[in-house]
Amino acid sequence: MWIKTVIVVLFIALVFSLFSGLSFLLKDQGRTRRTWYALGVRLLLAALLMGFLTYGLYTGKLGSKAPWDRKLHGDHAAQPATTAADAPPNKTKGG
Repeated sequence: MWIKTVIVVLFIALVFSLFSGLSFLLKDQGRTRRTWYALGVRLLLAALLMGFLTYGLYTGKLGSKAPWDRKLHGDHAAQPATTAADAPPNKTKGG
């Protein structure tokens, strides 16, 4: 559960860094390096976020429970079961 918390905190920090960089860009008009520092922080946060997502998916702590993604969680209950009565008749030679 801790990995989901870390991912949410990193995402919020990423958005905060995005808007702080925008405000620095608008206020300073390129006279200071604060916009570049905000960009560097944003890149670091994005790399950390991608790293934690990759780690969570690789270890199985994060996953998909979407109904269309049966490959990940192996849910075969949604598929209708076929019986011998439902199967098409066999077509053989001479018959």
